[in-house]
Amino acid sequence: MQCRIRDLKCKEVINISDGCRLGCVGDVEVRVPEGQVVAIVVYGPYRFFGLFGRGEEYYIPWDCIQRIGDDIILIDKPFQRRDPALERNRRRKF
Repeated sequence: MQCRIRDLKCKEVINISDGCRLGCVGDVEVRVPEGQVVAIVVYGPYRFFGLFGRGEEYYIPWDCIQRIGDDIILIDKPFQRRDPALERNRRRKF
């Protein structure tokens, strides 16, 4: 299957280890001399209509990709979920 980078940008990324929808591909990392795709980057969702930036972005190495379909990309990568209570405590300190 041949695929251009612009075709990857409109595909949604789904993690098959927990069924979570991560978002759409935002960027692709390419090793220039060889022309080899190293990883894809999925940007996090906008926070409060984009006024407070974006959420966490995901860096997904190419070897974690299991299958590329017509409209989705299936990956198998366990992500560590952050504890919301710890995040609130960090914000209070500053």
